[in-house]
Amino acid sequence: KELDPVLVRSGVNAVLTGKDMGFYVVAEYTGRTVGGLLVTYEWSDWRNAYFWWIQSVYVAPTYRKLGVYRSMHRYVTLEARRGGACGLRLYVDKDNEVAQQVYSSMRMQQANYDMFEIEFDLRSDGGRE
Repeated sequence: KELDPVLVRSGVNAVLTGKDMGFYVVAEYTGRTVGGLLVTYEWSDWRNAYFWWIQSVYVAPTYRKLGVYRSMHRYVTLEARRGGACGLRLYVDKDNEVAQQVYSSMRMQQANYDMFEIEFDLRSDGGRE
């Protein structure tokens, strides 16, 4: 598929005008901050839609087995779908076997460039799986 120059220009303009940005998701447990994600979103000219990226993940060691990451992931996935994103991505270091097992168990697929992703169905059914 060839890239449409108008789409490419619109993606570049989105970055230049500050429409592509990010936000933090913070998890709290019993009044304490126990985890956080940095999520960015940017225009994908190839897909003609936004893709959301989980750029960094941190969960305090004491809380790692309490489902904190899963809770944040569920929230971000829901918000990405609501926001019209075409998918959610996360890069993982090849040597981080624990992280790879966690993301695989959440049905994220390891695809290109050692990257885990969920691609949403953007048909008229509302993107439901």
